[in-house]
Formats: sequence, structure tokens, C-alpha cells
Amino acid sequence: MMDSTSSSTVGTPSPSPALQVLQHPVLRGWAEQIRSAAERGQPLQVRGGGSKHFLVDTAPGELLDTRAYSGIVSHEPTELVVTARAGTPLTELEQVLAASGQYLPFEPPHFAAPGMGSVSTVGGMVAAGLSGPARANVGAVRDFVLGAELLNGRGEHLVFGGQVMKNVAGYDVSRLLAGSMGTLCVLTEVSLKVLPVAPAEATLRFTLGQAEALQQMARWRALPLPLNASCWVQDSTAPGAPKHLYVRLRGAVAAVQSASQRMLQDAPGELLDTAATAADWTACREQTLPFFDASQRPGLALWRLSVAPNTPALDDVAGHAMGIPGGALGATLVEWHGGLRWLWAPVGAGDALRAWARRAGGHATLFRCPEGVAVPAAQRYTPPEPTVLAIQQRLKQQFDPAGILNPGRWGFGL
Repeated sequence: MMDSTSSSTVGTPSPSPALQVLQHPVLRGWAEQIRSAAERGQPLQVRGGGSKHFLVDTAPGELLDTRAYSGIVSHEPTELVVTARAGTPLTELEQVLAASGQYLPFEPPHFAAPGMGSVSTVGGMVAAGLSGPARANVGAVRDFVLGAELLNGRGEHLVFGGQVMKNVAGYDVSRLLAGSMGTLCVLTEVSLKVLPVAPAEATLRFTLGQAEALQQMARWRALPLPLNASCWVQDSTAPGAPKHLYVRLRGAVAAVQSASQRMLQDAPGELLDTAATAADWTACREQTLPFFDASQRPGLALWRLSVAPNTPALDDVAGHAMGIPGGALGATLVEWHGGLRWLWAPVGAGDALRAWARRAGGHATLFRCPEGVAVPAAQRYTPPEPTVLAIQQRLKQQFDPAGILNPGRWGFGL
């Protein structure tokens, strides 16, 4: 449906997807629950750990909890492929990969609930379609999905894709599922491409304003540098706190060392301790940096703006031109070398922000609502173009003809 980075497409038809006979009792139970719900017109809430539940306007419905179907099915370190059931805790998968010196390059956020530890699941990771700081260089979740098994809205268990990068096992549905938020199916199993941990890593810090940082990153993007992630932010919520651009490099030892020297010549900065900055990059991914502290932004919503990297900085001057009262825009954090802007702004600024993002070649999403404020799904997401919406509605009809799987999660009839 609405992938977190772009609209989804379906590949050229190949052989029909395999319809499997269900052997596992959990899957048989889910299939029966789906068929029964479809017959009764009863909505189902398809959910894993619920760590990203804040993203949706949840309608009442019968719960289908995917955590009951968990475990690593296979891991082939030499083939850089892992297959896991949808209810597998994301931390469990990451630990298995780490033991072989491998990882998920797109750095999926966990968004653990306070006091609950990490409850994110592999299925929820794919369904949410969210990627971390390295997304601009390594790709998104969907780029690493090789195959998937699922239960559709008829209770049929289907298999798409496989465990290799090139396959002809039917439609490219496995990647279509990334960002679908459980509206198309109940994901049961997924095969993912993984990568070995890079031999070298370095984090550089530069004292730059937002406009300067965007310009400098544009110059560096044009060079053959082992860029991996970047984050521009004001380091604390205190007035006058320094504004820094952090850039992470990953790759061969010689390449990282050479790039570090080159970049420190281009702009005044410093090389930081890699072990010490690891926690900071995790905090950026998990939105636990001071910037993301909602208690410091009363009455404001967190907006996620996906735009072209060279888009000028969004500040109060630009906000005034958009019709947003002076001072109403809060702080900004910039990731993905300029392609992702996090902004604190009023809920009512949605139309202006979406218009600005559209002119910048992207879209705007109300990511976190202010405390105690509920916003309908259709007002949180940028409406799709009519042709794209028609395709998405037809996909929903094909996968879930009774419309019972997380209905209304996106608005727009989806």
C-alpha cells in the first residue's frame, strides 16, 4: 500500500503463487479466524508487538496477534539470507545475525514501549516499512525482502518470492508488503537479504547551521565517499545549544580513513570515538534523542517530511511564506543527507506542510500526535494521486475482498 518511501508496484506476472497446505496449528487457527471474520464482516486487528501502533488510527476489531508464530526458520551466513517467522522478536533476529558478523543494513527502528523492553517483531518491521539513518545509502526495508509467506483475506496461505535476489516465483508481492501496515494480509514468514558488518566505521561532527549542512552534504554526495548516515540536529533543547552535522562512514579501512581526512579538510570538524557514538546513532534511530522529547514540545505534533535532499531548509521564514504563524514551527532534525526532515509543528499546519513537501518532490506525514489529541488516518497521510489510489484500492480488493484486515488504517477507502 503506502510504503514509507514511495508507492508500491507489482511486477510482471509469472507462475501463480504457491497455495500451501497449512501444517502448523497456529496458522490453521489464524486461517479459520480470518475465514470466520470474513463471513461475519468482522474487522480484524492484525498486530505484532504493537510498538508502532501510534502510527495508526486503530478501529475496533478482533485481535490477531502474530507473536504466537515465532522463530528463525533458516539462516545461511554464506548466502547472506535469513528466513524468520513474522512473530519473531526483532532483537532475536539481530542477535542471530550479529553472531555471524552480519546485520540488517536498513536499521529498522524498534520503538520499544516504555517499561516493556523491545517488543518489535519481524512482521511488524516489514509491515511498518520504516528504515533508520542508513536508508539513503543502503536502501529501504523493501529492498531487502526476498520472499514472503502470507494469509490473505480469504484465509489462503500463499508463497511469493524466494531466498535469492533473482527469482521468478510469481508477482513481486513480497516487496509490496513493506509499508502495507497489515492491510493486505497476515504476514507469516519473510526471507531477508542481510550484509556483513563493515570492516571500518567512523563518525565525524561538524558545527554547521542547517542551510550550510545541506549544502555541504550535497557536495559530499557527489563524491565517491563511503557515506552511510547523517544527522543534523541541535544537540539539546536548551536555547543557544550548538547545531551539529554528524556523518557516519562505513566501508573498507582505507576508504574510511581517506574519506575522514578529506571531509575534515572540507569543513571544520572532528573525528569522534566510534564506540561512544554507537549509542547516539541508536538514539537517532529509536527517536530517543532530546529532539524527540514530546514533553519539551507541548501542543506540537512530530511531522515526517520526505523530500528531495537538496530542498532548502524549512524555517520560520519559509513557514511564514506558507501561512504558518511566526514562531509556530518548532525544531528540525535532518536525516538521509537531507532527504528526511523531522519537524515539530501544529497539527493544523498539515495542509501547508504537505504543499511544501509536494513542491519539494515528496510528502508529509503526521508521525506522532500531541498528547491527548486523536487525528483521523486520512488527515495524517498525504492523499495518493488518483491513479495510485485506484491501484491501491484494487490491490486491497484482491487481497482482502471482505475488507476485514486492519480496515481504514490509511483512510482514503483503504
